[in-house]
Amino acid sequence: MPPNAKSETEPEPAPVAGAESAADLETANQKLEETTHHSKFRELDQQEQQAAESQRIAQVETTIAPKTTTEAEEAATTSVPVIKKIEHAGEVVTEAIAERTGLPTWGVVAIIILVFLVVFGIIFFCVRRFLKKRRTKDGKGKKGVDMKSVQLLGSAYKEKPDMEELTENAEEGDEEDKQSEQKLGRLNFKLEYDFNSNSLAVTVIQAEELPALDMGGTSDPYVKVYLLPDKKKKFETKVHRKTLSPVFNETFTFKSLPYADAMNKTLVFAIFDFDRFSKHDQIGEVKVPLCTIDLAQTIEEWRDLISVEGEGGQLGDICFSLRYVPTAGKLTVVILEAKNLKKMDVGGLSDPYVKIAIMQNGKRLKKKKTSIKKCTLNPYYNESFSFEVPFEQIQKICLVVTVVDYDRIGTSEPIGRCILGCMGTGTELRHWSDMLASPRRPIAQWHTLKDPEETDEILKNMK
Repeated sequence: MPPNAKSETEPEPAPVAGAESAADLETANQKLEETTHHSKFRELDQQEQQAAESQRIAQVETTIAPKTTTEAEEAATTSVPVIKKIEHAGEVVTEAIAERTGLPTWGVVAIIILVFLVVFGIIFFCVRRFLKKRRTKDGKGKKGVDMKSVQLLGSAYKEKPDMEELTENAEEGDEEDKQSEQKLGRLNFKLEYDFNSNSLAVTVIQAEELPALDMGGTSDPYVKVYLLPDKKKKFETKVHRKTLSPVFNETFTFKSLPYADAMNKTLVFAIFDFDRFSKHDQIGEVKVPLCTIDLAQTIEEWRDLISVEGEGGQLGDICFSLRYVPTAGKLTVVILEAKNLKKMDVGGLSDPYVKIAIMQNGKRLKKKKTSIKKCTLNPYYNESFSFEVPFEQIQKICLVVTVVDYDRIGTSEPIGRCILGCMGTGTELRHWSDMLASPRRPIAQWHTLKDPEETDEILKNMK
């Protein structure tokens, strides 16, 4: 065989172990270089993160620094005396006000000082005024002061105003008195005298600016018209509810009044506030002496009301209730009580009882009376009486309630009387109308007793 063939048939030599290790070393070196390279990048990242964290810490420290400084200042101020704290607080307040208002600090300080001066000035004035009053009340000094007399007159001193205030406000007090007198209101009326029939026609037109006597701030006014000094004939207007400026427009005629007699009489307009459950309060009155006016012509004028004591209390007042049942034709009268009755006996008292009568066309159909209450001017009865009155007759009858003073020896004298029904006027007519408007329901009301002689004339006119 040729030599070349021998060499071809010889096995290839095995690779050397050292070469493999060299290759492994190279790959390991490459890996180390890569790891070192990556570690360098990681170190750079860590350094960057540490720098960022340091920057954040620095920012936080800068933000916290003012707080820590303020806390340190507050801690320092705690050790400072109270006056310095107040000064510091005042400076802070002034600076805050200056920032909000835009004013300079000295301007804010000046305004605060001015406010304090004004407040202290007011307090000083009040204290001085109080001490001055105490000096005037206590006298010139404490020497020789009688404490018992001071205690006895203490209430009087409290009620009396300071004399200096009285002298300063004297004119104002006069004006207030005049205003209080004008608060009673005024009345508009008209007078017409007929020489042919010797009659005087009196028209109550209206009233204005009346005082409020009810709880709701209003009044229920009505007017009584009569002549002095006899008071025999009295007229009453209708009651106007809840008003201080009522418009009446009602005319009343005084008949058989010669001109010569009229010159000796005084016409009276008395305005009352109606009250169902108590005595009617008189608001005021207008007195017109007929001799002071010219009756030959029609007179219409306004006059101010003047205060006066209620004339209706001379005879007294009586309270009773009315109840009517139309289906049964039954009228029930309950006499409740009376008060302020006229003194009829020598001892200054009376023995009153009440008579109730049903009249028609001047004739007495039925009558009843209460028990007698001895020696009293304020009797209490609470006694009930029933009358049979058909519905078709209820508008034609009169209910006469008379308070009588019982006399065992002589004749019993009537004290006063009320007439209700077809001949009723004023509050009596109103009570009767309320009863008819509220069937089966008791309606109670107070009435002022009228002169028996006056009511006798009204009863005579029924015939």
